[in-house]
Amino acid sequence: MSDDGKNRELEHESGTQTLVQPSQKTKTPPMYKVVILNDDFTPREFVVHILKKFFNKDEVEAHRLMMQVHHSGSGVAGIFTHEIAETKSYQINSYSQANQYPLKSIVEEA
Repeated sequence: MSDDGKNRELEHESGTQTLVQPSQKTKTPPMYKVVILNDDFTPREFVVHILKKFFNKDEVEAHRLMMQVHHSGSGVAGIFTHEIAETKSYQINSYSQANQYPLKSIVEEA
């Protein structure tokens, strides 16, 4: 018997099989925007403060975004997974209320 025939017999006699696990594809989670809404009472400096505190924006970026909110009525502060976006929006709304400002933020699907 040839060597090839012996190998087939050994594989058949041992009864072992190699299981191949299918590759798993992870799905990218949907992303959500935290949108800051303009109002007529919250000072611009407070909006800049919020953007620096909760979104780690530098002074220039925070000021640019604050002006966008002021002129267009709203601005996207950041894009996150749903849980993080909801948390940041809650933090902004609570912090604004605690400081007696009506500033609001909402979460929208990106």
